[in-house]
Amino acid sequence: MSEEKLVGIVLVSHSAAVAASVAELAKGLAGGVSGVPVAAAGGTGGGGLGTSAELISAAAASVDRGAGVAVLTDLGSAVLTVKALLAEGDELPDGTRLVDAPFLEGAVAAVVTAAAGADLDAVEAAAAEAYSYRKV
Repeated sequence: MSEEKLVGIVLVSHSAAVAASVAELAKGLAGGVSGVPVAAAGGTGGGGLGTSAELISAAAASVDRGAGVAVLTDLGSAVLTVKALLAEGDELPDGTRLVDAPFLEGAVAAVVTAAAGADLDAVEAAAAEAYSYRKV
């Protein structure tokens, strides 16, 4: 049986703990669906705060199921690192897209939408829509 084509999700944070926690929360709120490929790429290779192009590339490769990869980031240099990888053209799987969305709420929306089997455009739209979530 062939593996289902699902959009992969990569969560890039300056902190490994933050990226892993947001991934855990998003998967949990998506009903604990184990089939959604989600990877955390947080911190540096040495375990410090920052971003690592190598960790991001490896995370994207690990979640690529042929339907595209949505990358969500927390802060400035994470965005710049992903943009640089995309500009290189061969560092990330084909169909990888940097998604402009709030990190936590966008991650939850992206994972829930991907779990429903939606395509990359729908996953990106759901994550971006999280900017409009009101709390009051």
